[in-house]
Amino acid sequence: MRRLRLAATGRAAVATIGRVEDDRPDPLALEEQICFGLAVAARSVVAAYGAVLQPLGLTHPQYLVMLALWQHDRASITDLARLLHLEPGTVSPLVRRLEHAGLVERTRSTRDQRALEVSLTPRGVGLRREALAVPEQMLARLGMSVEDLTRANALLRAIIGAAEASPDG
Repeated sequence: MRRLRLAATGRAAVATIGRVEDDRPDPLALEEQICFGLAVAARSVVAAYGAVLQPLGLTHPQYLVMLALWQHDRASITDLARLLHLEPGTVSPLVRRLEHAGLVERTRSTRDQRALEVSLTPRGVGLRREALAVPEQMLARLGMSVEDLTRANALLRAIIGAAEASPDG
């Protein structure tokens, strides 16, 4: 057994694996870490999306780019990166693959010749109709209601906001 000083109470307690003496969870137990839960949830959900997106010919990251374009119609690589919380260097290869698939086109911005703008092709616009089935399929795969996912999404946005607002975020 090891001793653990509880930060909240300032007292020492005897800890065993996963529990402290008074039956409270061990604050360093793997399953108590938000980072662990989010990482496992993200991998699991992205894997579930993979099977749903395969008939559309999209990977999950490509789907996110398409969602941003279906919502905003046209965006620069920098704007897409900001919307997706990614680096422009990560977004560029995704856009290139989508362009090779005939779903988007890249053109020089008329406002800034250094910037590339990405817009949907007619095929990319048409793919949106097929993608309308994705949210319902995901609800079924996850066995959750719209209300459950709405609450989870609101909580995730709050966590993201708090993490990004932190001094090191």
